[in-house]
Amino acid sequence: MGLNIKVKILQILTIAILVTVFFIEPISQDAGYHQFADEQTKMGIPNAWNVLSNIPFVTIGVLGFLVARKHLSEKSFAVYKMPILIFFIGLILTGFGSAYYHLLPTNETLLWDRLPMIVSFMAFFSFILSLHLNQRLGKITLWPLLFIGAASVFYWSYTEAMGFGDLRFYAVVQFLPIILIPLILLLFPVSHYQQKYIWLILGLYITAKLAENFDADIYHILGISGHTIKHVIASFSGIAFLLAIWSISRYDDDTINHSIK
Repeated sequence: MGLNIKVKILQILTIAILVTVFFIEPISQDAGYHQFADEQTKMGIPNAWNVLSNIPFVTIGVLGFLVARKHLSEKSFAVYKMPILIFFIGLILTGFGSAYYHLLPTNETLLWDRLPMIVSFMAFFSFILSLHLNQRLGKITLWPLLFIGAASVFYWSYTEAMGFGDLRFYAVVQFLPIILIPLILLLFPVSHYQQKYIWLILGLYITAKLAENFDADIYHILGISGHTIKHVIASFSGIAFLLAIWSISRYDDDTINHSIK
């Protein structure tokens, strides 16, 4: 398959999804979203396990930030440094934001859960673009992606406050990269790092979403809620990302050969 055809596949799919969104009626936040299977108070902490299960986000985020900053000190990794560090900063803030939300689950507090999470998503997507498509593309899209991601969250929050909640754009910003990244990995493979860790991140994301969806069922079977498990599973994406970064050092700079120049 030619390079131009591969690029056009990504472009057409992206445009098709974006256009489709405008034909979908606005989707408001389901009030039932804030009802979780495990609402136990422990040690004076409401929804304790959903709050405390965010500790791995902070722990892994700090670890990843410190290790990545040292590993990326070499000049040859400069193009990857910003999206990687922003990813781990977002992971740390996700831990705090999610804990804050679960102390008192409302649309207002949910903003601070979603905002840092989308920051990590966009930084991760920029990293993938740098590695698989073009370093310059990844670099120049980082800040626009972060802006678009943050804007989608604030737009949703604003529309909820105005009484006509609209989740469509937030959903696109979150799920479009999840659709595009597997295609990018398959259409534009590279050999200078271990892509299996990126597939692992995608697998962890899907597993975390399933755990969230079956929150109550898992709680009734295991005595631990699906949402609590979701936090732990999702946090381990930071470890997988760190392993992906670490694997880059196994290859010489001369082997780095991007698909799109």
